[in-house]
Amino acid sequence: MNKLLTIATSLLAICPLVFAVAVHAGGGHDDHHVQHTIEHPEGPHGGRLLTEADFTVEVSLFETGIPAEMRLYGYINGKQIAPAELTAHVTLNRLDGKDEVRFSPEQDYLLGDIGIAEPHSFSVDLNVTYQGKQYHWHYDSFEGRVELNQRILPLTGIDTAIAKARLLTDKTHLFGVISSPPTAQYQVKVPYPGTLTEVLVQQGDSVHKGQRLARISNAATFKQYDIVSPADGIISARFFNPNELIRDEVLFTLVDYSEVYAELSAFPNDLMKLRLDMPVAVFSLHQSERAQSTISYIAPQMTEGHIARVRAVIDNSNGYWRPGMHIKAEVLLATTPVALAVEKRAIQRFRDMPVVFARYGNIFEVRMLQFGREDDEYVEVTAGLKPGTEYVTQNSFVLKADVLKSGASHDH
Repeated sequence: MNKLLTIATSLLAICPLVFAVAVHAGGGHDDHHVQHTIEHPEGPHGGRLLTEADFTVEVSLFETGIPAEMRLYGYINGKQIAPAELTAHVTLNRLDGKDEVRFSPEQDYLLGDIGIAEPHSFSVDLNVTYQGKQYHWHYDSFEGRVELNQRILPLTGIDTAIAKARLLTDKTHLFGVISSPPTAQYQVKVPYPGTLTEVLVQQGDSVHKGQRLARISNAATFKQYDIVSPADGIISARFFNPNELIRDEVLFTLVDYSEVYAELSAFPNDLMKLRLDMPVAVFSLHQSERAQSTISYIAPQMTEGHIARVRAVIDNSNGYWRPGMHIKAEVLLATTPVALAVEKRAIQRFRDMPVVFARYGNIFEVRMLQFGREDDEYVEVTAGLKPGTEYVTQNSFVLKADVLKSGASHDH
């Protein structure tokens, strides 16, 4: 063994460098593939040693204080070769494409012409030429990768989405209560004094406009006439019984709940952002129901509690929204288009970096992301993910647990 490999072997015995490679976990009935650590010889510059006969190449990813770059060192019989005597080409085969790396001499190594993007997870094809002879190596260096088989995959509860352009929404959140519009309340009176001879509805009954509610015997003419509903609504109160004499008095009260008010409370910081006609989404406190509307009124004065009333009219044809019900609302202030965004709930942390798990068939692999703007649900991705990538949105912690269990390192 030459001097160089002797040194490398000694270093390996003290502190072996490891790399991640996808292998089967267990015997012949694997549920999923995980990453295990496998030792490989380490060179003087901390890189992987590849040897054929008396020729050795050290492959190093240098990233101390700079973006990761690939460096190659050549040795013949343990003696370092001047980089100008070597030519090299590397193909990094990723799940979502290939990186072609070409090299030029710099100091005592060959320097790759592109930065090596995260994750550093790929199979490597290395071709080197020295003194007219060509050398080729192929090896896998995976990290943050998990493969699930067809049986296990449905059991994990994993959901996915496609990373694509989104409209980010700037919203403010308000709370309030449902109330009945004053114009929706009716008092049903008799036009002439008389005796109530027949009552056809009870308190709580739903009625429609023009429906007969009661019959009156005119006290002057003794002729019978009908009292009909002035609108659709609900009988909220009834004040007389048959055979009672009625003068200029209210016989029924009727409330039309087909539209109700969402009365919202806005503090000064929120009030400065609000304008009439802004879209509003109204929710019950448990978000079991949602209604869309717009701001129709902003009070010109503040209450003693230093808040202003903001109102939106809600369609209540299904009768869900009851006066007195407490609600919350989202007011849409503005929208911002971004070229690429992912759901916030999809984000995990890997090597202290924010990641999502990209899916390629049954294989899942981390994608280190850089972020821009955000809203309540989505965050803009400025680097680290290709548009159109399928990524895990739910239960991605299952994949992270598998990756951490594997103990794969970030060495090269």
